[in-house]
Amino acid sequence: MTKRDYYEILGIDKNAGKSEIKKTYRKLALKYHPDKNPDKGAEEKFKGISEAYAVLYDDEKRKMYDMYGHAGIDQRYSYEDIFRGADFGDIFRGRGFDFDFGFDDIFERFFGHRMGFDRRPRARRGSDLRYDIEIGLEDAYKGLETEINVPRTEICNVCNGSGAKPGTEPKTCPHCNGAGQMRVSRRTAFGMFTQVSTCSKCNGQGTIVEELCPSCRGRGTIQKTRKIEIRIPRGVDEGAQLRLAGQGEYPGKGAKSGDLYVVIHVKDHPKFKRRGADFYQKIDISFTDAALGEKIDVETLEGNEKLKISEGTDSGEIFRLNNKGMPWLNSRGYGDMYVEVHVKTPKKLGRRTRKILEELEKELKNDERKY
Repeated sequence: MTKRDYYEILGIDKNAGKSEIKKTYRKLALKYHPDKNPDKGAEEKFKGISEAYAVLYDDEKRKMYDMYGHAGIDQRYSYEDIFRGADFGDIFRGRGFDFDFGFDDIFERFFGHRMGFDRRPRARRGSDLRYDIEIGLEDAYKGLETEINVPRTEICNVCNGSGAKPGTEPKTCPHCNGAGQMRVSRRTAFGMFTQVSTCSKCNGQGTIVEELCPSCRGRGTIQKTRKIEIRIPRGVDEGAQLRLAGQGEYPGKGAKSGDLYVVIHVKDHPKFKRRGADFYQKIDISFTDAALGEKIDVETLEGNEKLKISEGTDSGEIFRLNNKGMPWLNSRGYGDMYVEVHVKTPKKLGRRTRKILEELEKELKNDERKY
C-alpha cells in the first residue's frame, strides 16, 4: 500500500523545526494514545503519528526522507531502527500512562515484541549515493543506455574485504570470543538487567587482523571510481530517479552496500516546450497561407510532419498533431504536439504588391457588404 506523507500525517509544513514537530506530536499522541482514546482506530493512528515523529525528529532520517521519500527510509532502516533513538519519555512521562517510556517499551506495547538482545542483529548498511545526469530531450524521447563514473567505497579485491594480508586469516577475538559484543548482567530490585556494549578490542568485528592487507591497510575497503551502466527509459521527465540496488557505498565486512540513486535532468529544447507528455511549439506562417489555407511542414522529434492550415486562420490559433509528443513512461502511446501559428506580416512591400493588396482590401470590403 502507498504510505501517506509523514508531514501530512502530522499536519505540519516541510520547513517545520524540531520544536514544532515535537509539540505537534505531543498533542496528537495524547489525543490518540489507546490508554486515553478507546476508539478502534486510535491505536493505528497512534502508530502512524509515532512513526512520522520518529523519522522527522531525527536529522539523518529526515534528510533521507526529504531526498528519497519512503524508499529512502524503508531501504535503509528496519522498523526497529526507525523508532530507535526517538525521545518518547519526555512526551509521556508523568501523564498517567501504564508503561515505561523507552524505545523498547513503546515498541513492545504497540508492535508486538520487545527489542531484546535475543533478536538477530540487523546487518549494517552502507550510505546511499546520488548521481545527477543531464540528458537532451531527444534522449528522453528515445531512451538512453550509457555509462556513468561513480566514485565510491568498494570491497577490497585483494583481501576480499577481510582486511588481512593474502595467505593469512583474521583471528577470533579472544576478548569477546568472536561475538563482537560484551555483555554484563546484574540483578536489581526490578529483575535482571543486561548491558550490551561493542567489544573495544575488535570494534564489534569479532575478529582481529594481525597482518594487514597491503592494499586497504586492514580496512577491507578501497576508494574507486566505478563505471556503471544505466538504462534510462523512454518518456522520463525532469527529476525522475533510477534506483540501482547495491551500487552505493560499501561500509565494510559483514555489511550490505547502499543504493545508488540516479537523478535525471532534461535540458531545455530550443524549439519544443514540454508539459507532461505533450509538446508545444510556435511557428510563423505567411499571410497568404493563413488566408487561403495550406499544408506546411512542421518539425517533430521524428522528422517533419504535414500540418493542414485551415482557410482564414487567425494569428495565435493552435493546431494539434496527434501522437507526436513524448512517449508515456512505462506505458504505450504518445502525447500530442500542439502548434501555435503566428501570421507573419511583411515589413516592406513593393509597388505591385501594395497595389494588389489595396485591390484585395476593396474586394474584401465589398464582400463584407454583401453579407
